[in-house]
Amino acid sequence: MRHGAIHQSGVTRTPFPTPQQNKFKNQPKNTSHTAGSSHAERVFRVQHAFTQLGGEVHGLAELARASSLDDSTVYRILRSGIEQGAFVQVARGRYRLGPAAARLGTQALTPRLDHDALGDCLEQLRLSADGGMVFLYGLTNLGHPQRHCIDMAVGAHDLTELGMSPREIMRVNRSLRIGASGRAILAHLSENLQHRVLAEQLPATVGPGVYRDRGQLLVSLAEIRVKGYALGFQECARGWDSFASPVLWDGTVLGSLVLLKPAHQSAATRDRCVLAVRSATAEVSQLIGVLEPQPRGRIA
Repeated sequence: MRHGAIHQSGVTRTPFPTPQQNKFKNQPKNTSHTAGSSHAERVFRVQHAFTQLGGEVHGLAELARASSLDDSTVYRILRSGIEQGAFVQVARGRYRLGPAAARLGTQALTPRLDHDALGDCLEQLRLSADGGMVFLYGLTNLGHPQRHCIDMAVGAHDLTELGMSPREIMRVNRSLRIGASGRAILAHLSENLQHRVLAEQLPATVGPGVYRDRGQLLVSLAEIRVKGYALGFQECARGWDSFASPVLWDGTVLGSLVLLKPAHQSAATRDRCVLAVRSATAEVSQLIGVLEPQPRGRIA
C-alpha cells in the first residue's frame, strides 16, 4: 500500500462499508410494499428515496422501489410535490428534487455562528499543534461538489509558502480528491458524487503525494470512514503534510477541518496532530450547531 495509507500490520480486514451500506444497515426492512401508516410518512419516504438513489433524475419505478411504495402512491406524491416546488418533472416520467427542497437544505445549514469563537478555536488548534496552518472548509454543491474555505488561522505563515500562485492555490484546494481535507469530505459523499469528483483532471501544481491511482484513492476513502480522520502526505503542496477530520451531522458531511504542517514529522508528532484536529472538530461542530459528539480519543 502507498505511503499515505493507514493500516495495521498483521490484521486481516473485512471489506470497508460504502456510504450507502452505512446508511442502510440500521434501517428497518419493510415487510409490505405499501408499509407506512400515514400520508406524511410516505411523503418523507419519497423525498428520502432521492438521497438514497443518488444522482439527479429518477423514474417513477425506481423511486417506488426505493421508498417501498406502490407506483400510484408515489405518482400522487410527486404530482402534489411539483405544485409545491418540492419536485420538478424534467421529462416524461423523470423527476428531480425541486427548489423548495433546496431552500429547506439551505435553511438547515445556516445556523447562527459565533465567528470570534470559531477563530479562537482554529487558533487554539494551531497553537496546540506547535504551529502550522489551520483551515476550515465547507462543502458546496453549486455546479459540482467542491470545498470552499470558511476560516483560517495561519499565524506568521504566508500562503505563498505553499509554492503556488493564489489562482493555483484556489484550484488545488477546492478539489475534493486532493489533500486530507478534500478526501475527508469525499469519503462521506454518495458513490455517484464520488465518481463525478474522481473524473476530474488533476491540476498541474498538485503535490507529489497526491493519489493518482483510482483504486488506491477509493481504499483511502474507505479507511477514512472507518478511522474518522485523513492523512495527506505532500498532496496539496510539496513540503506540507495535512491532518483532517470531517464535520458530520447525522452522517451527512458538512465540511472538514485541516491542519497543515511541514512534511517529515515524527510518528509521535503526527499522532498528536490527529488527536488535536479531532478534538477541535468536535468543538467546531458544537459552534455550528451540530450537537452529536464527534469522535475523539486514541488513534486506531
